[in-house]
Amino acid sequence: MKSLQNKVAAVTGAASGIGQALAIALAKEGCHLALSDVDSVGLKKTVSELKQFDVKVCHDVLDVSDHAAMKRWADNVVDYHGKVNLIFNNAGVAMGGTVEETPLEDYEWILNINLWGVIYGTKAFLPYIKSSGEEGHVVNISSVFGLFSQPTQSAYNTSKFAVRGFTESLRQELDLEKGRVSASCVHPGGIKTNIAKNARMNKSVESIAKQASAEEMRDQFESLFITTPEKAASVILNGVKKNQRRILIGPDAKLLDVMARALPASYQALVEKSLAFTAK
Repeated sequence: MKSLQNKVAAVTGAASGIGQALAIALAKEGCHLALSDVDSVGLKKTVSELKQFDVKVCHDVLDVSDHAAMKRWADNVVDYHGKVNLIFNNAGVAMGGTVEETPLEDYEWILNINLWGVIYGTKAFLPYIKSSGEEGHVVNISSVFGLFSQPTQSAYNTSKFAVRGFTESLRQELDLEKGRVSASCVHPGGIKTNIAKNARMNKSVESIAKQASAEEMRDQFESLFITTPEKAASVILNGVKKNQRRILIGPDAKLLDVMARALPASYQALVEKSLAFTAK
């Protein structure tokens, strides 16, 4: 897909962060939009930002973990725009806690959004993307934590590794079909969004951090965010145009990707030593 002009893109999690930046970047290229988020106030702000562009925009308050709602949204998008060419499954949440102390309900919560939301979005939009007869793309947002595991991040790692496996399998199937639709998996490093601020964090993280409180760990984690959402959106769209299988965002993502490839097992010990040193 060399041009986004007059294409139609659906974006979940469009009220802020990468989703909002993607909406604006797509509109700048003349791409019509269908936006969704659970945050109705933030979503309206994004839509307001798009009034300066000559594109059609529809928006819906949507919980991506609701399968029926996702299917209705895809139907409504095509009813409004007449077609859809891209789906950006971007909506996601974060949480921290040890395996032993994290309740099953929290695992279910994050998997329903981060994994099932991606699966529901892909399944709902892929038939419509194919039936458009034009170039199409499925873009699923994983994370650097879909490449590289961390203690206290078992739930988040599980969701993002699963998104990676799901998307890589989908990409191979689409390549074998030799059609006009493709897929990319996106692995952002630390992006300056509200995901850490809004993350669920239970007290068990303090047993790993030793002297740091859960709130201090949240702040430390957020301080590592070095890439802007606007830069992330630019990298993603360039990756789509180049039909990249894996889109890495930020120098931290590239570094951790190299570590995971070069030291697929022993990187874990390096992480443990780093955390032990930090806690002293």
